[in-house]
Amino acid sequence: MEDMIDDIGEDNFKSAQVYDSLKDDSEKSLYPGCTRCTRSSAILKLFNIKARNGWTDRSFSELLELLHEMLPEGNMLSTRHYEAKKILYPMGMEYQKIHVCPNDCILYRKEFETLTKCSRCGVS
Repeated sequence: MEDMIDDIGEDNFKSAQVYDSLKDDSEKSLYPGCTRCTRSSAILKLFNIKARNGWTDRSFSELLELLHEMLPEGNMLSTRHYEAKKILYPMGMEYQKIHVCPNDCILYRKEFETLTKCSRCGVS
């Protein structure tokens, strides 16, 4: 994570403050004595699981709260979806939800964005 931020370079961020914050989160261990995860790498891994499994923002916040309680005292894990998202947003890691036909016929984007039922199979 630290190498990726260095590769992007400070000049490509909107402000030096954003760069410094990302750099700090990429170097800050998840909890005192942790050598396996940084704050930003843990959040990135958890967001990856959230996206792959289609979790709601609310369920993700509940998971973050539970993990925060389970981790050692003084851990740096965010407890809310919004807080976690703010850590990754400056890196351009935002996402857009796109609706899909239940039968996997089409994605409701571009020319299909305004449809309320599938143009191929007719399912709502």
